[in-house]
Amino acid sequence: MKISVVIIAFNEEKRLEPALQSVEGIASEIIVVDSHSGDATVRIARRYTDRVFERKWTNFADQKNFGNAQAVFPWILSLDADERVSPELKAEIQSLGDGDPACAGFSIPRRVFYLGRWIRHSGWYPDRKVRLFRKDSARWAGDYVHETLVIDGVVVKLEGDLHHFTYGNIAEHVARINAFSDLGAQKLYAKRKKCRLINLLGWPCGRFFKSYFLKLGVLDGFPGLVIAVLNSYSIFIRYAKLREIWKKGERIEPFPS
Repeated sequence: MKISVVIIAFNEEKRLEPALQSVEGIASEIIVVDSHSGDATVRIARRYTDRVFERKWTNFADQKNFGNAQAVFPWILSLDADERVSPELKAEIQSLGDGDPACAGFSIPRRVFYLGRWIRHSGWYPDRKVRLFRKDSARWAGDYVHETLVIDGVVVKLEGDLHHFTYGNIAEHVARINAFSDLGAQKLYAKRKKCRLINLLGWPCGRFFKSYFLKLGVLDGFPGLVIAVLNSYSIFIRYAKLREIWKKGERIEPFPS
């Protein structure tokens, strides 16, 4: 099968090259959509492909749909700059052969490397994502934080992991929560949602319990505890910012990731 790999990027000079290297052997072409990075992202991308597009940031879904539209081949592998195709996943994709699978897409388990270890619980694994799909059967949707792939047709499971190197340390994790909570609060505000006491106390406590106990985060050691606490914090800060927006009557502008 002919696969177009599509990656969106912004200031990813430290993480992009391993992602590009990981798709060698399965990519018939590589497309990188860059949001006018101020570092060496574009220069690194051009070492691997001449299909690099510089485009003003809009939102995650729109950037990915633009990249998909540039694809020459019928199958797309959507990859983030902080992700890597594992050797096992690469072999599995190669085993699909040169034919055209009858399904519309494939879901892939994603495993996170965090604070020095692979996370196997905490609600972070298997975290299946449909990342390999027919170009004409799928489209990204969503205007704010979490883009969603809308796919028309049967989805088949692959077993090889997509490796995710999401945060280098706790400070990066907290910074990402802070940034995404701005967009999350804006999304809630756009839907005219209000902040209530249960959002600030009940839901964060519930999220900690679910992540640490029900999802067995306790088995992930210290990283599992950090994940549970920050999962709880992410809900609290999102609704706290929503309350702030309502009080000020202001909207927070989206920004590139």
